[in-house]
Amino acid sequence: MCAARMQRILTALMLGIILYFFATGTAELKAGAESSLNFQIAVGLQVFVIIMMLIWAFTNFCPSTWMMSKIFPPCEWEK
Repeated sequence: MCAARMQRILTALMLGIILYFFATGTAELKAGAESSLNFQIAVGLQVFVIIMMLIWAFTNFCPSTWMMSKIFPPCEWEK
């Protein structure tokens, strides 16, 4: 497994977790709850992912790819 591929897998997992929190939070709100901690967690995590993507877009530096490159070898896409 290489660093960039691992970063993409972790991003997909993070989006899946956010989707779970959105779904459970929305269900709680539809059931009549005044507020939902799950929904608030989902919004917070989604904002975090958006900020990370904007950092990557504007600076061409992805903190999570940088961190993954310390653990996993770089990808060799030509092979």
